[in-house]
Amino acid sequence: MIHCHRGYVRVLNVGGCVTLQGIVPLLTQRPEYKRLSEQIRDAGGIPPLTGINEAAHPFVVASLATTLKQPILFVVGDETQANQIVETLKQFVPNPEDVLCLPDRDALPYERLMSNAETIQQRMQAFIALVTKGRVPLIVCSSRVLTQLVIPPQELASSLFTIQPSQEVDLSMMLEHLYNLGYTPVAEVEEPGQFSHRGGIVDLFPPTLPRPIRIEFFGDEVESIRTFDQETQRSLNPISSSTIGPAREALPTRGPEAAKELEQLDSSMLHREAEECWKSNLEDLRHRRSFDDIAFYLPYLHPRATILDYLPRNGLLIFNNIANTQRHIVELDQQAQEMREQTEREHDNPYHLREPYVSWNQLEAQIQQRGQLQFADALSASEGDFDARQHGGTEHLMPTFSSANSYGGRLRAFVQDCRKILDSRERVIIVTAQARRMAEVLSDESILGYNTIDASPGSNIVQTPDAGTLTLIQGQLVEGWESHSLGLHIYTDTEIFGWSKRRGTQRRKPVTPASFLAEVNPGDYVVHQEHGIGRFEGLVKLNMTGVEREYLLIHYAGTDRLYIPTDQLDRVTRYIGMGDAVPALSKLGTTEWTRAKAKVKENVQDIAR
Repeated sequence: MIHCHRGYVRVLNVGGCVTLQGIVPLLTQRPEYKRLSEQIRDAGGIPPLTGINEAAHPFVVASLATTLKQPILFVVGDETQANQIVETLKQFVPNPEDVLCLPDRDALPYERLMSNAETIQQRMQAFIALVTKGRVPLIVCSSRVLTQLVIPPQELASSLFTIQPSQEVDLSMMLEHLYNLGYTPVAEVEEPGQFSHRGGIVDLFPPTLPRPIRIEFFGDEVESIRTFDQETQRSLNPISSSTIGPAREALPTRGPEAAKELEQLDSSMLHREAEECWKSNLEDLRHRRSFDDIAFYLPYLHPRATILDYLPRNGLLIFNNIANTQRHIVELDQQAQEMREQTEREHDNPYHLREPYVSWNQLEAQIQQRGQLQFADALSASEGDFDARQHGGTEHLMPTFSSANSYGGRLRAFVQDCRKILDSRERVIIVTAQARRMAEVLSDESILGYNTIDASPGSNIVQTPDAGTLTLIQGQLVEGWESHSLGLHIYTDTEIFGWSKRRGTQRRKPVTPASFLAEVNPGDYVVHQEHGIGRFEGLVKLNMTGVEREYLLIHYAGTDRLYIPTDQLDRVTRYIGMGDAVPALSKLGTTEWTRAKAKVKENVQDIAR
């Protein structure tokens, strides 16, 4: 994709205030679990855990985080799954702010596609949490993240500084340091990675905070630090301190050395726009200036490091399914080679660039050096106690967990089964967005007669429920599970109504230029799912040094333009508004569009409540 500015995609994680911490002791007090914890602390070899349904993996990981109190990196299939698991983990741990998703970098290896502001913010939050003393983060990432080169943890840690009221700071040195960390000087701070200075006031937007901060000086002393609204520029709440880290994932400190090495590559084969970009980037690097896609040159700016280097020696590496992780990484290696050949063939990149990723063979040695825990694959996880014993299972280290029964809206059968479970002195926990309706069904005498179940909807389980009780929670979980060993059955809307079932990644239906032009004409307003509202100008052909391709041209606010390859037309739809009002064009390179989407989503949730 060719553009003069980069639009952004925001991953929205909407989590409720549900707390289910009270059920964690049901596992952590079991003798099997205590044996597992001791083996982990002793760095003993632990076989893959069998007999654990995948829906229960977050509960097990949260229990380990609660008792071990050491950094954990939990590797799952993809970023969508990582986000879902993060929201589930937060409901089981005492410090949900320490549970973070480390999202994928948006660009594939060798691809010039800058990460959006929200992605950079989330990634930097995770990195900084892992190098901050006193923090014990639980990081969830996809298999792909393991392969991505990152700034080494020692270099990140040395770049951090904390600022607080009453502290004496050399203002000129602080401004220079912000510039070296990649912050962009602007008139008004609106986006992460920006800073401004006027008189005794410094505004900046660190990647670790949801809002920018305003630092007021009295001479060389920090008088106050407040957050402020980037839209109105009004000061908000005072804060006691703030840790400032790099604005981007690579630092320009070694820029001159990197530029000298990159100059040895043949850039004459690049097409005009790519060559202009290349020369501009090298000029910035020579002067140690940061720029939007500086992470493209990370292999030249920093020693090789991956997220595994951030995990301390006492940290725990957990794989949701290591066989799938290996398969994904091998596939990513093949994709990277294809992307390298494509960008060279289309004259986007020069030949002989350093590899910006690590392969499975390189990762495997690192993985073996880490304390790790693996969940067995789906086949092993679905085996019962008998099969686990027959195949050398791990029932001596972890109780078994299985899928909860599904009812698909058959409420009578569901309520009757709940009654049977309670009569057998086991616990039932129902997490549903329809808690009031469920309370009425449970108390319906036409279903259970005199054995109705009285339950008032709540949002928290702080204390362990008594045996033979039912707890009704207003909230959401992706999927339920049960464990007879724990005497616990968790049901969600997925099992009760057939809602919210996690879906696999769906392939986009291809859209041809002919079918697109049948619905959209030049001059029509369109919506790109990642960049927002623009005006369609038509299809254009660009000749890239003999390689001609067809692109969709969209005009955005100001002089911003976006050229979209015709194989990505499925991301663009015609704008449908209320009445004949002309929509405001989105501005590329900002979070304006993602903030608008977030506001709409919040309004929809308010209506749903």
